Amino acid sequence: MMPPVTPQECARLVTEMVPRVMRLIRAEMRRHQPGRLSVPQFRTLVFLDRHPGASLSAVAEHLGVSRPTASALVGRLVQRGLVTREVDPAERRRVVLRLTPAGRENLEVARRRTQASLASHLAGFSPGELAVLAEGLRLLERLSGEVDQP
Repeated sequence: MMPPVTPQECARLVTEMVPRVMRLIRAEMRRHQPGRLSVPQFRTLVFLDRHPGASLSAVAEHLGVSRPTASALVGRLVQRGLVTREVDPAERRRVVLRLTPAGRENLEVARRRTQASLASHLAGFSPGELAVLAEGLRLLERLSGEVDQP
């Protein structure tokens, strides 16, 4: 029987494993989508898909970068036709960001390819291990929902 796990032990595992999983995801994205979307661009498209009409400040906060860095990143997405910048009709000084149809399509292609690649890594897990992993990820999703606001 396994000893009880403390919140501190879980916190340690999360802080150690999440960066490792992100490195795996980045590597898979680069391998299967060279020259398409960087991880920050992918994360920006995901955020705008979940939060249409978000501000540049919200994107910067989500990515954990400065406004100028987010502005440059969004500018590249606008140049590629993946994101639009629109003046908020309710507040003329505010600019809102939205995915274009091409942005949504690029996001879906990137998601499908990355998920297929990750699924190949998970194929060696037993059904029981996959169930445990899925439950743990659902719990992490619940935890991240506490801070995932625009």
